Amino acid sequence: MSWISFKPLITWMIALFHPFFISVIDIQHNNKEATLEISVRTFTDDLEKMINKEYHTKIDISDPKQKAKANVLIQQYIQKKLVLTANGTKSSLDFVGFEIQSESTWSYFEVKNIQQLKQLNVFCELLFGIDPQQINIFHVNSNGVRKSYELASPKNNTQFIF
Repeated sequence: MSWISFKPLITWMIALFHPFFISVIDIQHNNKEATLEISVRTFTDDLEKMINKEYHTKIDISDPKQKAKANVLIQQYIQKKLVLTANGTKSSLDFVGFEIQSESTWSYFEVKNIQQLKQLNVFCELLFGIDPQQINIFHVNSNGVRKSYELASPKNNTQFIF
């Protein structure tokens, strides 16, 4: 057997014994609708832990009986920990909803009345407090240009210019 055949097994074992703490935030500027469309991907168990820590309440996001409670808590938590300032104006994140995909929770938001996106300032402390190695990866798309940035705890802000 060659080294290459063991590589997937080794990668899996490293991931198992050394968990990673990553969230992905995707921001799309929709010219036609004049909106920012935001999707936030977090690990479900980490999101539940942070909601519990922040609001002193236990939540099972995947439990359909707790859907209304989960909607409120996810919205409050992400709106508190993710602040966007578009073109010099602090943006209001309108919660659209969330869905569970495998071990991840996708939360969706929208910012209205963004005709052009020239500058986006980001403040983000999503899941800071779970692990000191937490990383929030941003992908921002505007007018066909994609920019990405990694915020590693404790760094909590960045700026995108288009």
